[in-house]
Amino acid sequence: MKVLIADDHLLIVEGVKAKLMELGGDIECVVAMDMDGLARATASVEQLDLALLDIAIPGAVGYQHIAQMRQRLPDTPVIVLSGSEDLDLIRVLLELGVNGFIPKAYSPEVMLSAIRLVLSGGVYVPPMLLAGVQARGWTPPAAMAPAVEAGHSLDSLRSILTGRQIDVMMLLSQGKPNKLIARDLGISEGTVKIHLAAIFRALNVRNRVEAVVASRRMVES
Repeated sequence: MKVLIADDHLLIVEGVKAKLMELGGDIECVVAMDMDGLARATASVEQLDLALLDIAIPGAVGYQHIAQMRQRLPDTPVIVLSGSEDLDLIRVLLELGVNGFIPKAYSPEVMLSAIRLVLSGGVYVPPMLLAGVQARGWTPPAAMAPAVEAGHSLDSLRSILTGRQIDVMMLLSQGKPNKLIARDLGISEGTVKIHLAAIFRALNVRNRVEAVVASRRMVES
């Protein structure tokens, strides 16, 4: 997986790189510390799996670099890192098509959870900020809404989750840990975690215990 990190603070760059390693698998990080570096990085790659962009990278004018990234690599998920929690800024960025917004004051664990959500196809906005952004006219996409309500069938899930994610959910319903799920399916534990993020969202649950209970109900119904 190739990830672009654009930030002028080396400590943040190194911290993000270290946290990304927890996703598992081979991860290649491309680093840009100013607008010139960002331009070179985006010009030299045909495809990126994820871009983490500082809103205030040196040389940037407003959020033009975010818009340019969306135009240059429209299929690349983009997460904005920012020292600001300005609601109007977040709304504008979401309308530009970014897939996530993470305040730099938040913990590395929150960042990692947000990255997993975005990689699984979701959109991340901090819950404490979401209501304020919506009040300013932004409507959350379907990817943020609970995908399956209680009482829906396994067939409903098959229209939302991929076949591999259904496989992971079936093994999860048996109480298997990530390591065994990965071994049974021949995938990495990092990939299992990414699939679990999508499953949690689809089941509208907050943690693994709730997911096991909900998935068993789906399987047995």
